[in-house]
Amino acid sequence: MNLDRAHADPDDTNLSRRGFLASAAMAGGGLLLSLALPFGRSEAAGSTDFAPNAFIRIGSDGQVVLTMPYVEMGQGTYTSVPMLIAEELEVKLRQVRLEHAPPNEKLYANPLLGVQATGNSNAMRGGWKPLREAGASARIMLVTAAARRWRVDPTSCRAQDGEVIHDATGRHIKYGDVAAEAAQIPVPERVTLKRPEDFKLIGTPAKRLDAPGKVNGTVTYGIDARPAGVKIATLAQSPVFGGRLKSLEDSEAKAVKGVRQIVRLDDAVAVVADHMGAAKKGLAALKIEWDDGPHAALSTAQIAGQLEQATFGPGTVAQNSGDADKALAGAVTKVEAMYQLPFLAHATMEPMNCTVHVRKDACEIWIGSQAVARVQAMAAKAAGLPPEKVIVHNHLIGGGFGRRLEADGAVRAVEIAKHVDGPVKVVWTREEDIQHGMYRPYWFDRIAAGLDAQGRPVAWKNRFAGPSVIARWLPPAFKDGLDPDSTEGAIDLVYEMPNFHVEFVRVEPPGIPTAFWRSVGPSHNVFVTESFVDELASAARQDAVAYRRMLLDRNPRARAVLDLVAEKSGWGQPLPKGSGRGVALQYVFGSYLAQVAEVEVSSEGNVRVRRVVCAMDCGTVVNPDTVQAQLQSGVIFGATAALYGEITLKNGRVEQSNFDTYQMLRMDQAPVIDVHIVKSAEPPGGMGETGTSLIVPAIANAIFAATSKRLRKMPVDSNSLKQPA
Repeated sequence: MNLDRAHADPDDTNLSRRGFLASAAMAGGGLLLSLALPFGRSEAAGSTDFAPNAFIRIGSDGQVVLTMPYVEMGQGTYTSVPMLIAEELEVKLRQVRLEHAPPNEKLYANPLLGVQATGNSNAMRGGWKPLREAGASARIMLVTAAARRWRVDPTSCRAQDGEVIHDATGRHIKYGDVAAEAAQIPVPERVTLKRPEDFKLIGTPAKRLDAPGKVNGTVTYGIDARPAGVKIATLAQSPVFGGRLKSLEDSEAKAVKGVRQIVRLDDAVAVVADHMGAAKKGLAALKIEWDDGPHAALSTAQIAGQLEQATFGPGTVAQNSGDADKALAGAVTKVEAMYQLPFLAHATMEPMNCTVHVRKDACEIWIGSQAVARVQAMAAKAAGLPPEKVIVHNHLIGGGFGRRLEADGAVRAVEIAKHVDGPVKVVWTREEDIQHGMYRPYWFDRIAAGLDAQGRPVAWKNRFAGPSVIARWLPPAFKDGLDPDSTEGAIDLVYEMPNFHVEFVRVEPPGIPTAFWRSVGPSHNVFVTESFVDELASAARQDAVAYRRMLLDRNPRARAVLDLVAEKSGWGQPLPKGSGRGVALQYVFGSYLAQVAEVEVSSEGNVRVRRVVCAMDCGTVVNPDTVQAQLQSGVIFGATAALYGEITLKNGRVEQSNFDTYQMLRMDQAPVIDVHIVKSAEPPGGMGETGTSLIVPAIANAIFAATSKRLRKMPVDSNSLKQPA
């Protein structure tokens, strides 16, 4: 998600220090520092009932405990965020311990989203300044407390490795020993943050704090939760969205050893058993008849046709400058194209799961969620309980990609658990997950541009049709027919475009639910814009890199990453027949990224991505290892979508079911990925999703370079690339 335009700037200097650091209070003999991330301005700020949304606790043992407002799903947040605090607090990274934040929108709202959620590649963007200020404030309070004990000037003391040191006398004292006294010190109104040249942790390749536990198996994911007496359930849902259970014969299922009960719902059946094996055998033994409902004949072609038709009509103007129609009419060369992108599943490696124990007056949930407060609210509604009666234990996530921003799984688990005496863990099989997910939307674009005699674009028009996930997920952010997620990557391009016009036509497809998918709006828009810029370069008979560079005179950061990726990729150097390089450039999630993909296309039309070179300017780099890992991950995820990703409907049913029909990029197919980072003193940009959106057009442009065949619809169709016999 991208709501940057809808909410406050985290560096807003009008928000007072006390708006960030509202209070200091005793907590178990230690210092409890309340940190308010800068979303909104609480009317209660400065009063006793001010609600911050992240907490740093320093106990008498000197341990720094951070109640983490974000979740870890492989992106490195549980290392990078503590680095910010440890840097300014002057402690070793290993001294910071993390706790999952409980559901509480008031305390833990994401500063750029306004809700308690991890997404939009904005953990570092949102926390960069306030988290460092929290660490600096705590350090000043601890130093002041030690100085008072020693009766010396605080300016004669310094902090280092979790201690306060007075160099003149050689005295030193551990943080834990003055934590209680520091709690009595007023929160400083202003703090001076370290200069980049003084950083000790920020910018270093710190080892992942969560890695050892993941390697030795001691960490807990949602699927690992095992409350006493838990039973295991798996389920079959109506194969058509909107369908209902018509009849059920369950005698054979009940006879399976280990099966405890069958739960019937309006549109699903669950088998509750002692273990997953018994639950699956019981499910296979059920004789189910479904009423397919109103979408029984729905197909992907129908939805695509609906979207295409919508692009003939007007949409909501997302951005306009100049007069694109007039400029297009007078252009020397006109280029027109239509692009399509399919539905995509998330296919997270950790199967979708949720463990629930529903009691008469309470509900307890164990889950891995990107939006834990949403889980609590929706589960409470399903259980018929007030939210405060629903306890949610959040865990590490084995792949989110946006799927775990939704709470539909928790709701379904509550519906099942209401019929079960004791806790029940509901696990979706891979087939149920892929065929009953919430999918990346299908998109259809109609785009045109006009070029002058030198090949420069004088007009750009794009009208695209698809749904608005934001309108459902966060209605206040959907305003005047637009949301910032659906348009990111289609507007505010890095290039100079004198006459520019973009429209969004909202069309909600019937019979298939849509949701955020890693890199969200840019996963669609960047493919279209960067593929089309390549088309313009071809129409102008110019090199793809040189053409882009010509349009970047006013954007030096974009030009720098483009130049770097061209240099590091060997752009322009000869390749074997059937191979090609493709370039793509973007500014999304607050970061600049350029990529060059090198592909090989066989005579049978099979595409192999051999190498990908990335040049990234994401502002100040907190942990370069995380930047590299996230770019590698994003490239693999996006390349998988480009080559194979597609969810299709036939007779209302999702045709794909497991990894044999919804293929992943295999280890032996993975390209070599080179990452080059531009040094920058700008605030951090987003990282987790950037690589995913850009690799798709880079691959498509490389295929064009290798075959002269332009791809305007994904995934790659190998049949269209076959060489004639």
